[in-house]
Amino acid sequence: MDMLRTEVSAEDQARHLARGNYARVTAADRPGVAQPVPLREVPAQPWARVALGALLLFAVLIAGWEYYWRAFGVTPATRNSDGLWAMQRRRIDNGEGNATVLVGSSRMYFDLQLDVWEKLDGARPIQLAFEGTSPVPFLENLAADPKFTGRLLIGVAPELFFSGYAYRGAALKYYEKESPSQRVGQWLSMHLIEPYFAFYDDDFALATVLKRQNWPPRDGKTEHLSVRKLSVSAADRHTHLWEKVENDPDYKALARKIWLQDFQPSDDDPPPEKLKQMLAEQIDRAVKAVITLRERGVKVLFVRPPSTGPYLEYDNKLFPRAQSWDVLLAKSGVPGIHFEDYPELQGLELPEWSHLTHADAEKFTAALHKIIVRDFWPPDATQAAVR
Repeated sequence: MDMLRTEVSAEDQARHLARGNYARVTAADRPGVAQPVPLREVPAQPWARVALGALLLFAVLIAGWEYYWRAFGVTPATRNSDGLWAMQRRRIDNGEGNATVLVGSSRMYFDLQLDVWEKLDGARPIQLAFEGTSPVPFLENLAADPKFTGRLLIGVAPELFFSGYAYRGAALKYYEKESPSQRVGQWLSMHLIEPYFAFYDDDFALATVLKRQNWPPRDGKTEHLSVRKLSVSAADRHTHLWEKVENDPDYKALARKIWLQDFQPSDDDPPPEKLKQMLAEQIDRAVKAVITLRERGVKVLFVRPPSTGPYLEYDNKLFPRAQSWDVLLAKSGVPGIHFEDYPELQGLELPEWSHLTHADAEKFTAALHKIIVRDFWPPDATQAAVR
């Protein structure tokens, strides 16, 4: 048993009166005496009722949080995790190296609809695009993989492609080092949590919600709104714009407000010379990867999906087409489809200037596929038979 304070000399007690008689004796109370291993009896308590009460409280809190977000318009969906991306990347490792693969940023991720492409092409693409992220590192990863011999559509969002910014770039390392326990965790999440809980999204995590509350401003700290939920994904990363962005005027206005803050000049903006250097470096990296892919027989095509309004103005100001897109195509020798060059890829609705509505994303995919088959990748006999 632990010694109580009453069992210690009065002199030692006097030095520790503030701790009270309930406190166990420590080594400081007995200089030079070894500290005994504490043995404590668990007090008798109604533990079953305590556990049941804690469980009920947990259930009530979870149910309340779920109800709150369901009322906000959220429904259960697959989380766009690094593990989910790794599952799609492994399809190439497991025998689908001849597939059509998509890399790019959120426009390629949200706007190209896998269902429509599969219906028109006879096979479902592998979706490897990522929001807020340059595709160049993923392009290099595919170039280094001899198992990939298919077709590659590369989405180009100028702000990201030519800057090299990789918000989700860690997915590559995750894929390369994913452990068995992480794979099991991904499976459990997809089968036991994601189909049933709407709040299970990074945007609705309690810490995230608390962070974006309207706290009093701090000196020297500029308020910056983080990007909110924009899309809904399925298990194979088939993704489209969230209907709340389309149909809720307040939420659409919030999405636009978030983009607008990024278009304003900032002290963190790189100087013009640095921008030119970044542009040249990213083009050189992409060209090197594309050359490797084409030498292996991979068909490659660049795609510039639509943007509009202030976002298009920002793209053009940051990386003008003549200095970025045109140079990329010239140096790589790879053809490209720029939405401004094709009337059938224009006149579509982009609620927050950067991504298409679900319905117009389907129209865009159908029109894009038609252009590709007509002008760049005519179907071979096998594909024609499938259709």
